[in-house]
Amino acid sequence: MNLRYKCLILDHDDTAVQSTEHIHYPSFVEVLQTLRPSEKVLTFEEFVMYCYEPGFIGLCKDVLKFTEEEYEKQQQIWHTHTAKSIPSFYMMFPEVIREFKERGGIVTVLSQSESSRIIRDYKHHCGFEPDVVYGWDMEPEYRKPHPYGIQQILKQFDLQPEEVLMVDDMKPAIAMAKSCGVEFAAAGWGHHLPVIKENMKIESDYYFETVEQFRNFLFHK
Repeated sequence: MNLRYKCLILDHDDTAVQSTEHIHYPSFVEVLQTLRPSEKVLTFEEFVMYCYEPGFIGLCKDVLKFTEEEYEKQQQIWHTHTAKSIPSFYMMFPEVIREFKERGGIVTVLSQSESSRIIRDYKHHCGFEPDVVYGWDMEPEYRKPHPYGIQQILKQFDLQPEEVLMVDDMKPAIAMAKSCGVEFAAAGWGHHLPVIKENMKIESDYYFETVEQFRNFLFHK
């Protein structure tokens, strides 16, 4: 196989696909205009910062304090947006992942997007389905950022932590990877804000500004 890692655990939004700016943020603007019409709508930069810390769930439940009814409405609006739009993959990303798989690597996805949408996107852009996907349709207590998905991938494919690389653009994933002894690479190509970029450089095992840098690291020991 001659690969640095046997398995990749990939985030989806802003790691594989360009979706926050074009799908998730417009969806959330509609949510706020629907649920909180008298309040100021978050800017894109504010939305990204909250998704970085405390994370999207924390934004909904701890910052905005959505009721259960509001949270459900948010989900409905989000489903509508993700159903009608197939996001673009970052340039070169499909080629890198196809090459990794063709060399015998295991491609897995761990995301807060829905599994059906992730599979749709991979089929459309990469021509194959990931070997396994853990998405939003999991039981709430096991969803990302809970490390359950990583634990299951290690178990399912009989992998040691050092045989796996997690690739993500957000801070909550770093704690997941560290708790399982898995190395973490930051998808810097998905970062919009300098403060997030600098923090991720400090906290990640590896930081890649471009997909090309990631490819060179992945295939050249």
